[in-house]
Amino acid sequence: MTGKPAIFFDRDGTLIVETGYLHEPDKVELIPGAGEAVSRLAKDGFELFIVTNQAGIGRGYYTEEQMHATNSCVCEKFSNFGVTFRKIYFAPEAPNQPSRNRKPSPQMILDAQADFSINLKDSYMVGDKALDIECGNNAGVKMSVLVRTGYGQEHESQLSQVHQPFIVVDTLNEFANIALDKAK
Repeated sequence: MTGKPAIFFDRDGTLIVETGYLHEPDKVELIPGAGEAVSRLAKDGFELFIVTNQAGIGRGYYTEEQMHATNSCVCEKFSNFGVTFRKIYFAPEAPNQPSRNRKPSPQMILDAQADFSINLKDSYMVGDKALDIECGNNAGVKMSVLVRTGYGQEHESQLSQVHQPFIVVDTLNEFANIALDKAK
């Protein structure tokens, strides 16, 4: 299959510290080591995307504009490490609302595949929740990865053989080591 390999990251709890419905840019804090780890992946040629459920919009906790401002801050902090995300895909609906994109739906990843000629068989989905693993597997990525940051430790016990293939790592740096080793 032709196309570029990509890494699809969940945002809260994976790239940035989980605070619960984050919508204030000044409260964005990268998870320690995330900038360096994602930078290594970018330098190796992976396309980088964020795919994020933002139920706080659907629940009326914050606006889409506040989410975009927060995302801009996330991108700015990662740019200090030479990282550029190609696009941020988001699902604004609450869990009880109809949604085309809300994870575990693979739609955001499939949209990125179509928009940027991504080879999903060489790509990864990385997140801190079982629904991130399901999303990646539903999209047909090479491997879904649960990181034990954010809600990762709590969600690890929810994973089973049904969620294969997946791996569990403590940090994004550990994931970067695995992805870069497999890319050789």
